[in-house]
Amino acid sequence: MKKTIVTAARVAAAGIAGLSCTALIGTGAAEAAPQDCVVDRDLFGASAICFPDGGSDYVLRVECVGLYASGPFPLYAIGPYYTLSYPFTPSGDRITTGCTGAGPGIFAVTTGAHVEVFRG
Repeated sequence: MKKTIVTAARVAAAGIAGLSCTALIGTGAAEAAPQDCVVDRDLFGASAICFPDGGSDYVLRVECVGLYASGPFPLYAIGPYYTLSYPFTPSGDRITTGCTGAGPGIFAVTTGAHVEVFRG
């Protein structure tokens, strides 16, 4: 039993190290779908600045991979998921959304980010 737990911990640590390396390689600016938006991505989240373009109700979608809450506490899962910012109208202000902070013990890295039209 102890050997199985140690093996599982080693596999998890190797996976997180690989995800961190992938996220470091993939950081930087990304293109956004609505016009006049600039998206800056970092290891644990992203931010966007969208200038007025006549559109409204945009969201910043941040794609993540890692440990996340998959249901009521204490249910967790490991894998890809996404987070959305609150809907916003472009005004030139910075909008920020992260992969962490969605519950206790969440650890995930950013794999992608873009601005899209909110269809709620």
